Amino acid sequence: MTFWTLAARAAAMNPSVIREILKVTEKPGIISLAGGLPSPQTFPVTDFAAACAQVLEHDGPGALQYAASEGYGPLREAVAAQLPWAVDPAQVLITTGSQQGLDLVAKVLLDAGSRVLVETPTYLGALQAFSPMQPRAVGVASDEEGPRVDDFVAQAGSGAERARCMYLLPNFQNPTGRTMGEARRAALSAKAAELGIPIIEDNPYGDLWFDQPPPAPLTARNPECCIYLGSFSKVLAPGLRLGYLVAPKVVYPKLLQAKQAADLHTPSFNQRVVAEVLKGGFLDRHVPTIRALYRRQRDAMLAALEREMAGLDVTWNRPAGGMFLWLRLPAGIDATRLLPHAVERNVAFVPGAAFYAGTGDARTLRLSFVTATPAQIDAGIAALAAAIRKQAVACLNMEP
Repeated sequence: MTFWTLAARAAAMNPSVIREILKVTEKPGIISLAGGLPSPQTFPVTDFAAACAQVLEHDGPGALQYAASEGYGPLREAVAAQLPWAVDPAQVLITTGSQQGLDLVAKVLLDAGSRVLVETPTYLGALQAFSPMQPRAVGVASDEEGPRVDDFVAQAGSGAERARCMYLLPNFQNPTGRTMGEARRAALSAKAAELGIPIIEDNPYGDLWFDQPPPAPLTARNPECCIYLGSFSKVLAPGLRLGYLVAPKVVYPKLLQAKQAADLHTPSFNQRVVAEVLKGGFLDRHVPTIRALYRRQRDAMLAALEREMAGLDVTWNRPAGGMFLWLRLPAGIDATRLLPHAVERNVAFVPGAAFYAGTGDARTLRLSFVTATPAQIDAGIAALAAAIRKQAVACLNMEP
């Protein structure tokens, strides 16, 4: 006898490929170049200890009590103040991680069958957040700067088929690490406004630039046509699960109602502690140390790739910030099939096919350079190259 009848939307819920791979990385000796986990070296533990004590001593009851769904007022004000366009704190909604922001946006904007445009490839977590609403996720052809404006226009649709929104990560994108230039941002923003297609701008990595900051957000150009998502996970600590969204006043109330139904409010204590940590320009002092660390590790990975992939038909990019690098394998080698051979050599990565709205490029994979030491990166890339060489020989032997 069947006791449980699941909702139709449950069929659209799938496990995260990345989370499944992270289970593999728990094996002793594995060098993980897979997960997008910030380096624990960057966590300001001492500052958090002091902030926790301060909050509990001076505002303990408030920190431990239920609170407004919109978020802690001083934190909303701090978020609004640090954004590079005029933002009313009343437009800021504190979320339980920016992943919740994606979930709220999906619930408010998407219906079954509605069209949502995404980059090619795009963030896997966004596809997961959107899928229970059963929309049609449509990939927009993309190059080294992100989605092409001509294909955005081609995929936008019209009438009842017009896309509800386009989801973008303009800065050091997950998974590719690419960044959208100024001209592309201006053109895409203008065309989206002309076509009446809202932009969902996700910016968890924008502060992690290595040489120069990225151009201004698309939202700054047309705030009434955009929802902007941000996170404290990459610059403070992911375990806090603290993010935010900034939305036009016309759509904000529905996002707030979705938030109330989801979890009432983001933890009061976490919000107050972060607001305390942020005082006195803390991020201005702290984030440069993260950039310096990640730049050294990116450089170590680029050097290892140049050395170890010599003679192989392997290509990769040079990210100007963030946490990820995108690699393409020789013809005939499938990254998903390569993974267990790499794990046998004690290195793990994320196959790229899962990051596509449609059929993925089986030859792509994502590497993260931020949690491994330079020595581990050297060993991991050497092991990956050995696995690729073995698979390349196997492919040659299979040819008629």
